[in-house]
Amino acid sequence: MGRTAQPAALKLIKGRAPGKDSAGRPVNSGPAFKRLPPDAPEWLTPEARAEWDRVLPGLARLDLLKPEDAAALAAYCEAWATFREATETVQRDGLTIEAKQGTLPHPAVGIARAAGRELRAWAAHFGLTPSTEQALSRGADDGDDEEENPFA
Repeated sequence: MGRTAQPAALKLIKGRAPGKDSAGRPVNSGPAFKRLPPDAPEWLTPEARAEWDRVLPGLARLDLLKPEDAAALAAYCEAWATFREATETVQRDGLTIEAKQGTLPHPAVGIARAAGRELRAWAAHFGLTPSTEQALSRGADDGDDEEENPFA
């Protein structure tokens, strides 16, 4: 399985020139979806909703979201909620449990590990991983009207 393609907006943020990616190739902007942030599903858990509210403004500012992205963003947010709950359970109960078979890893350890992998995969789709942080910060609108420095 190959690498997942990045959204055109992320390719352009990392690009060498207007309309080009980091290798200088033209970027196809894809279909002209209306770039509006999706509404949060009503069924999100409270922790997932808090994560939605935390990441949505930044992603919307970069024009990375469209209403059709609601399911993918909800999956990312619920993966975060699961990861956090499992991690807090391990912090409270410890890494192991005592069972008839002896000392075993706490089930929450595996849940946290699986949720962490899922979280990382979904986060990459939205440019939320540390490896894409630089690209996102270069593309963010900080409100300055100064002329862009081509050597920065």
